[in-house]
Amino acid sequence: MKDRYSIVVLPGDGIGIEVVVEALKVLEVVREGTGVQFDLEEIECGGHYYSEHGVEWPEGSFEKCRHADAILLGAVGHEVDGKPVFTEPGKPYPTPQLAGYAQVIGNRNRLDLYANVRPVKLYPGVQHKVHGRLAQVWDPDKVDYVVIRENTEDAYTGETREVAPMDGGPGRETPIRITESRTRRIVRYAFELARRRAAERARSGQEREPRVTCVEKSNIIGAHRYFRDIFHAVGESEYPDVARDTAYFDAFCMWQVRNPEWFDVVVAPNLVGDVISDLGSSTQGGMGVAAGGNIGDKHGMFEPIHGSAPKYAGQNKANPIATILALRMLLDWLGRKHEDERLVGAATDIEEAVAAVLKEGRFVTYDLAGDGKGVTCAECGDAVARATERVVRA
Repeated sequence: MKDRYSIVVLPGDGIGIEVVVEALKVLEVVREGTGVQFDLEEIECGGHYYSEHGVEWPEGSFEKCRHADAILLGAVGHEVDGKPVFTEPGKPYPTPQLAGYAQVIGNRNRLDLYANVRPVKLYPGVQHKVHGRLAQVWDPDKVDYVVIRENTEDAYTGETREVAPMDGGPGRETPIRITESRTRRIVRYAFELARRRAAERARSGQEREPRVTCVEKSNIIGAHRYFRDIFHAVGESEYPDVARDTAYFDAFCMWQVRNPEWFDVVVAPNLVGDVISDLGSSTQGGMGVAAGGNIGDKHGMFEPIHGSAPKYAGQNKANPIATILALRMLLDWLGRKHEDERLVGAATDIEEAVAAVLKEGRFVTYDLAGDGKGVTCAECGDAVARATERVVRA
């Protein structure tokens, strides 16, 4: 347990700047209620910064991320005249990247944030947009699982190579990389989480066996067969108490919408995990309530899974719930890492406050409001901060 924690805040671009403000309101409530001190270092960054300065963030920013206890990221991605801002070759990458690469892919790789953790949980009162209308489609008791996505390899290495004429060139290709060591650690992460979730359910009187589902495309992609085989080997030898099964990527997409109650913890290679976690957000009310963590053995970066949504930037209408839930994940991770029950408890309090605001439905943004109007981003954030304060005091 520590007396104070350092957090680097990367608001980024677009609505990321707005939703981070609301999460920090909630963090201030936690500080006042628990006495835990937070040293915040806010760093301007992303596509808008690149368009003005030719670099994605000030010199020394990565080192600040590396030395911080945790990172809170808003969103990156900027447009000028309706076109996305890409880096120029050599500034700072050899080939163009969507500006904001340093904060997302760069931090994931350089800090070895190998586990992308995305809870898919539906809170009571949240409706879903189907056929352009809000409706109650899924039962909140039936949507509660976590997608664990390998975060450093597969098709997301960022590497490309020239194709020789004899192999169909000229042109370039991106390899799919699956390695044994990185696959073993991500499936172990998933099995450990399944055990922890089962223990937490047991303490609250719920009896459900722990289960990990491996989602891949092993019937076509050889690298995914390797991922699946390692998953079974680790599960059989190290986690005989945890049930396991597998699903092909395309079939899982159907099942997670039709029968989300089947799943507990899901583990997948990078690209597959990216798609199924985004699809899962539709069953929990959309991107506006979906949070994620990028977690390694030493570092953690937490973010809403939505993008920077340039068309909504500056309108004070974005949903801050996902970012507030990302803060919840940040505090829970910090608390468990440093054995600080104050932070673990604060994380529980934030989730309880979010659930209360969503269930009441008075202070939700346009994407969740039945009348299509909703309150502003700031009003929603204020409501969650007030609810958190009530829970902390209680």
